[in-house]
Amino acid sequence: QAQLVESGGDSVQTGGSLRLSCTASGYTYNMRFMAWFRQATGNVREGVAVIGTSGGDTYYADSVKGRFTISQDNAKNTVYLQMTSLKPEDTGLYICAAAHRVDWLNWYRPHVYTYWGQGTQVTVSS
Repeated sequence: QAQLVESGGDSVQTGGSLRLSCTASGYTYNMRFMAWFRQATGNVREGVAVIGTSGGDTYYADSVKGRFTISQDNAKNTVYLQMTSLKPEDTGLYICAAAHRVDWLNWYRPHVYTYWGQGTQVTVSS
């Protein structure tokens, strides 16, 4: 089993920036796919960004392209989500997810991922 722990969530104003971290521990061997999801109260879980840990390829939801950047530090088993130009609609619980298999076609679908963190709250006020 692998464990994922997120950190970095906070309350910021519109236009602000945050960097979220997700650190994996336990069975992290061949963890090839890591993503960030977010979930606002009453909404479904939305895929925000994904990174392939082998080659570093990335994909983003249209709503965050140009504002969010996902990156990794393999030595630390950590994935980051740099968020800039934050908007109130970015508010939500940001949850890290990981999988041993890559599925680029369905990267934004929760069923692709085996491991989930507890999430870190991001609140953007206007």
